[in-house]
Amino acid sequence: MINLQRKVLESELVSILQGCTTLNQIKRVHAFIYRNNLNQSSYVITKLLRVLTTLRHVPIHTYPLLLFSQVHNPNPFLWTALIRAYAHKGDIFEAFRLYGSMRMKCTGPVSFTFSALFSACGAARDARLGAQVHAQTILIGGFASDLYVNNTMIDMYVKCGLLPCARKVFDEMPERDVVSWTSLIVAYAKIGDMGSAGELFDELPVKDMVAWSAMVNGYAQNAMPKKALEFFELLRNEGVEIDEVTLVGVISACAQLGASKYANWIRDIAGSSRFRSENNVLVGSALIDMYSKCGNVEEAYNVFKGMKERNVFSYSSMIVGFAIHGSANEAMKLFYEMLKTEIKPNHVTFVGVLTACSHAGMVDQGQQIFATMEKCYGVAPTADHYACMADLLGRAGHLEKAHRLIETMPMKPNGAVWGALLGASHIHGNPDVAETASKHLFELEPDNIGNYLLLSKTYASAGRWDDVSRVRKLMKEKRLKKNPGYSWFEAKNGIIHEFFAGDVTHPEITEIKKELDDLMERLKTIGYLPNLCSVSYDISDNEKRRILMTHSEKLALAFGLLRSDAGSTIKIMKNLRICEDCHIVMCGASKVTGRKIVVRDNMRFHHFLHGACSCGNFW
Repeated sequence: MINLQRKVLESELVSILQGCTTLNQIKRVHAFIYRNNLNQSSYVITKLLRVLTTLRHVPIHTYPLLLFSQVHNPNPFLWTALIRAYAHKGDIFEAFRLYGSMRMKCTGPVSFTFSALFSACGAARDARLGAQVHAQTILIGGFASDLYVNNTMIDMYVKCGLLPCARKVFDEMPERDVVSWTSLIVAYAKIGDMGSAGELFDELPVKDMVAWSAMVNGYAQNAMPKKALEFFELLRNEGVEIDEVTLVGVISACAQLGASKYANWIRDIAGSSRFRSENNVLVGSALIDMYSKCGNVEEAYNVFKGMKERNVFSYSSMIVGFAIHGSANEAMKLFYEMLKTEIKPNHVTFVGVLTACSHAGMVDQGQQIFATMEKCYGVAPTADHYACMADLLGRAGHLEKAHRLIETMPMKPNGAVWGALLGASHIHGNPDVAETASKHLFELEPDNIGNYLLLSKTYASAGRWDDVSRVRKLMKEKRLKKNPGYSWFEAKNGIIHEFFAGDVTHPEITEIKKELDDLMERLKTIGYLPNLCSVSYDISDNEKRRILMTHSEKLALAFGLLRSDAGSTIKIMKNLRICEDCHIVMCGASKVTGRKIVVRDNMRFHHFLHGACSCGNFW
């Protein structure tokens, strides 16, 4: 009867400890434990220790360690509670010292002991210690079939970057649950191996929301938006509930695709769920980004205005949206509105503001904001901000000033910084500065073909054909292949039509070429001359003209003129930067057709109307 009463009291104390949130509350319960001679109960002291070590301001080596040391015969769970506490605090060596002491006392570990040690190794990215723990599970025996231990082991190997080891553990597990499968699916997605992720997903017996979300986000994060949308539709057909993580992932896929049909479809889904943009800051911010990247900055701003709560991410998304559309004044106005609130700007906010200044040639304003970032707003400039400044100064023609800024950076310049200088050198036809920037880029990004191509184009514009040949020879030696340029146009029925440079495979190619020829004749009447410098090959002028007429964005434009309603806006997306000649053609086409043309390249949006571009030819 006494034992029964003791067990009831122990259970009550454990329940009380579960609700303790302050040190004083814990101390009162601890005093009660002493008065009732339960200070040697590993069951109660384990719970007391676990609750105590969740308090941030209580160091483990004081009260918790003293509490543990006063128990004469701690059981495995009490040992594990202290080991886990040190592991969670990041003191991996003390956690392992305790494990060693536990083994010397002939106390056998339990599954929670190993999971705590694996978690500590994973957090410290220490694969060597993790492998030793793995060996312990085998030597001691009895844990090969423990699902919980194996799952934390997989997680440890994944965090340490040893995915093949994690997969071996998975393959040898006698029992698996959805956590086992999902951990590997997410790991494969992170390294871009969506083939392996997909195979595992197909084999997963019961697919829950987390597994579906891992696939949708994996495809979105690996620039496979169509597959992400395909999986999202399958998810909905299966009746799987969506959460905000899945929703944000598919919104990101829509942003990459840039198609209005999908943008409106996913917004309707968000609106009919419990994650409406008006009430959910994460979803609202993602929708702002999506509409901006789909070429509809007006709708992005409508989403922003409709949000009941805004944070730094929603403001930053909208500022970046205005910036990439060349609406610098709107971006600056919103930035100053933000400063009047309690919301503090962050790293991304300033990237957006400086990008807006760069795209509009607002050199003085950009320099002033850059100079006050840390002093006034507590945001220390990073390499990203220096890249923005190099772009701002370089685009405005201050190449030497941009170069000096890079040389005085407090951190080592990265590829984005030198890339900004290379891009500016190409714009202003300065092969010498381009050469300097390229030397650094070839060291930092030896396999980035874009840097070689831009240097080659800069040499070609200056007529330095021997240097062009030298760069192309270097590309050949490195076996670098140019990413094919392609553009896509969304027809009014929502179907996406893709066009590659030199494309002759489209079923309507004959009509497209005729439409393009007719457009060129109309452009000639207003003075259009092909910009032959846009072709960086030492070939005849006629051959250059032929190549220019097969650029993917021109084919997409001709198709858009053929297959869209008169007076409607033509939106074209492109995977690479629009060339100078295509930019001239888009300007002229907007004038002779009276149509608004929007082109999204890999840098920004260009809005062409009445013969002019929103970039003011400052791009």
